Amino acid sequence: MNILIVEDIQDIAASIYDYLETSGYTIDAASDGITGLHLAATKDYDVIILDLGLPGIDGVDLCRRLRQDAQRTVPILMLTARNSLEQKLEGFKSGADDYLVKPFALKELAARVKVLSERVTRLPTTKLRVGDLTLDTDAHEVTRSGKQITLNPVQFRLIQFLMQNPHRVIKREELEYAVWQDDPPDSDALRTHLSNLRQLIDKPFDRQLLHTVRGFGYILTNKNAEDD
Repeated sequence: MNILIVEDIQDIAASIYDYLETSGYTIDAASDGITGLHLAATKDYDVIILDLGLPGIDGVDLCRRLRQDAQRTVPILMLTARNSLEQKLEGFKSGADDYLVKPFALKELAARVKVLSERVTRLPTTKLRVGDLTLDTDAHEVTRSGKQITLNPVQFRLIQFLMQNPHRVIKREELEYAVWQDDPPDSDALRTHLSNLRQLIDKPFDRQLLHTVRGFGYILTNKNAEDD
């Protein structure tokens, strides 16, 4: 597994590097945001470990550029010394997949890296798949069990983001940002779009993929999940 560590505190970076290397991972490291962004955009990694506070480009900006400009879907574990809800939401909105607050145990970090690496089904970069649901970003097509599904632009952006983050509970704020950025509509809009999306991708088929996890968010998975 190939891992990129972007961390400017040398002792922390070295500790992570040594611990993961002994587990058999191949590691690259960068100590500033500009170098980290260049490596992340030009090389293929299974997981990126990204510090929030970096010289040059901070972790939030780096993550956002990687997602929006470079169109990279590699899982990102964000590290930070801050533990407020606002900071976590800022990291998730920029495209981070998971969040770990300093100080942390290296064993926990390694476990989170392993989970993140297992979330992404390795397919050609233009295709996403969850169970029998497939999305082709180049052709702008969605199919399930070989049947083509016609979606409007909002529905397509929703299912694309959900398929880029399979088997993970995603908060409402993350979904709203993925579709509308900093200008979300009224509070019922997301619920309505998700309800219509369910009618298209789930209702005609035997197995439900899109689930509501009450009090937490939404999850797209072909594994066992509690139905709405």
